[in-house]
Amino acid sequence: MKKFEGVTDEELALLYVKGDNRAFDELLSRTQGKLFTYIMFVVRDHDMADDIFQETFVKVIMKLKQGQYTDSGKFQFWLTRIAHNCIMDWYRQQQSRHIVEPNAENDLQKLNGDAPADLCRETELVNEQVLFDVKRLMEALPAPQREVVFMRYFQELSFKEIAELTGVSINTALGRMRYALINMRRIAKENRVELALVG
Repeated sequence: MKKFEGVTDEELALLYVKGDNRAFDELLSRTQGKLFTYIMFVVRDHDMADDIFQETFVKVIMKLKQGQYTDSGKFQFWLTRIAHNCIMDWYRQQQSRHIVEPNAENDLQKLNGDAPADLCRETELVNEQVLFDVKRLMEALPAPQREVVFMRYFQELSFKEIAELTGVSINTALGRMRYALINMRRIAKENRVELALVG
């Protein structure tokens, strides 16, 4: 069995183009978790995320076989861009942007007034609740805003990289982040959620 230790994703892609199917299996194994997490975070539906994930890899295979990939050292970006395009195609088919509406399942939770005696544990609990509330606030954002927040804070991408991946200008990416933060603050205020971490 061929070993791929030390072989980059880019090299694996090129080996697959040359006919090495095991290289693609390794590439899929390395990238599927991160890619599925990204798709799931944007679409918020497991079945739809599965469909988009599969569609993404069908397109990856087709593009590789058609010679549309060159080793630029950015295979993960190339892969994420294809997934982004598949997500946008899905949204266009729905003919409207999906906004997650608050409901009983994802309604924002307020902090419980019962504080433990241990101050360190209390601080930890408050910070856990703040992070939980932030995640819930993000779920209420429109998909383009949720996507840019995910890429910026969870994937730690620069706005230049976000713009490149989503096919928009840097100003648009920055604008989406700005509106996401404004919307999150508004929703937090409406629900009296305190978002300050305790030191």
